[in-house]
Amino acid sequence: MSWCTFGTLALVFRAWAAVGAALAAPTVTLDAGIFTGIVESPNTQSFLGIPFAQPPVGDLRFNLPEMIRPYNGSFDATAMGLACPQQAFDFELPFLAGLPQDVLDDIVNAVYGIVLPDSEDCLTINVIKPATATASSKLPVVVWIFASGFEFSSPATSDGTTIVERSITLGEPVIYVSMNYRVSAFGFLAGAEVKAAGVGNLGLQDQREALRWIQKYITAFGGDTTKVTIWGESAGAISVSLQMLATGGNTEGLFRAAFMQSGAPIPVGSIDNGQKYYDAIVEQTGCSGAVDTLACLRTVPYTTLKAAQNASPGLFSYQSLVLAWLPRADGVFLSDNPQLLVQQGLVADIPFIIGNCDDEGTIFSLSTTNITTDAEFMQWIQTYWLPKLAAAQAVTLNSLYPSDVVDGSPFNTGFLNELTSQYKQIAAFQGDVVFQAPRRFFQQALSGKQDQWAFLSRREKSVPFLGSFHTSDIHNIYDDGELTDYLINFATNLNPNGGTVPNWPAYTTETPKMMTFLDSFFIPTTITNDTYRAAAMQFLTNITLEFPM
Repeated sequence: MSWCTFGTLALVFRAWAAVGAALAAPTVTLDAGIFTGIVESPNTQSFLGIPFAQPPVGDLRFNLPEMIRPYNGSFDATAMGLACPQQAFDFELPFLAGLPQDVLDDIVNAVYGIVLPDSEDCLTINVIKPATATASSKLPVVVWIFASGFEFSSPATSDGTTIVERSITLGEPVIYVSMNYRVSAFGFLAGAEVKAAGVGNLGLQDQREALRWIQKYITAFGGDTTKVTIWGESAGAISVSLQMLATGGNTEGLFRAAFMQSGAPIPVGSIDNGQKYYDAIVEQTGCSGAVDTLACLRTVPYTTLKAAQNASPGLFSYQSLVLAWLPRADGVFLSDNPQLLVQQGLVADIPFIIGNCDDEGTIFSLSTTNITTDAEFMQWIQTYWLPKLAAAQAVTLNSLYPSDVVDGSPFNTGFLNELTSQYKQIAAFQGDVVFQAPRRFFQQALSGKQDQWAFLSRREKSVPFLGSFHTSDIHNIYDDGELTDYLINFATNLNPNGGTVPNWPAYTTETPKMMTFLDSFFIPTTITNDTYRAAAMQFLTNITLEFPM
């Protein structure tokens, strides 16, 4: 289904919202608070922008989220809250002017293309429920964690109404929840000072607080606190995987299943690895002379702090996926490198679904098109990715990710899509090192220990230069595709299989089967084996375990 179709659905739901405005507005009571929501489709009700934690402002800036006080009074829950502070979105690359408009559209859609209106007072949650659900319904709950590169975006980029409507049609009604969480420097400040204060990974801590809110309040909307599935795309999927590793793999009873699209435990090391970014913000905000620089940052004017954040490298800077602000091992929430935690077995023992798009790295390789030789490729790798890489390891890496256009990403497109001589090489490396290899490592490590399913999306392969690009599988879940039904089945029964979709075999190391989504009208799905680029991905896993980012 195209983005145009998604836009049409959005118009239909907005039309229904207009009709709903003439009907009695739905309400829900939480504590002594009465929240008035909105009717956004024929069969659903939405309660939007509900605060789930104290505003992280003043002394609560760069601090753990604090539980919301009991609600009292009347609340308007008809619009989503503002996004958390966004990092400036810089994608003005000279060569883009030469790309076809449809490619530009796909790039914009894939990265959501906008930095939303924002505020530090941003910790809000949204609930979309079947109109017939009552406090005794005990429906499964799917909790969406948005994609952002840990730098921007909000729940407003995805409309969960489509998910709830489809679940009603299937006779398996679910409740959809989405939350804001702090991103970029506001949510993932790093450095020794942050570690000492015990305030690392605040964005993940916000997600955790939202999950606690769900346990306290979702029954009022008709949800079952024992049937919560956490689900995300990209940074959201990485977040889901890290929630599985948090506090030694203890779910705290907050969720029973996980669904991850293009995200797994990433190869990151200690929070100290982000010290240079912390030091830069301290200097740029005038806090260098302070005895307690973290306390000083809490007093800096919002616009000053945000400007300093925006000066840091972004998702589409030259260093690309070597992010300045992302989850790191803080010694508390994440006690160690996530992949070491996986090796140690400190993972929540729950069923999960996880998968990738075929060409995860293409979009992120548009900022490095000035790299035109193998020597420049390896210099870039050793400058940003693997500074401690030995000479022999560098030779091996270059042989496993050669500049031969036939071997690069978009994969299986032959001599096509050669934007520059090294573009497909860089795209293959970036897609594997951050997305594909960590996913395979995660699945193989947990094979035989818990139920799991894998998928690979090879749709959109015909998009020039991008192929089956990162986030292109969003079409398949928010536009009533097969993944929609698989998600609903999984949230309901802890198994993705059901009567409306092809059978999806479970994944094990012995039988690493993947549900694979194709562009073909006649054969839209098939089962493939998770054996592609085996030597290359094993090498990347070994290297990043040795030298985490």
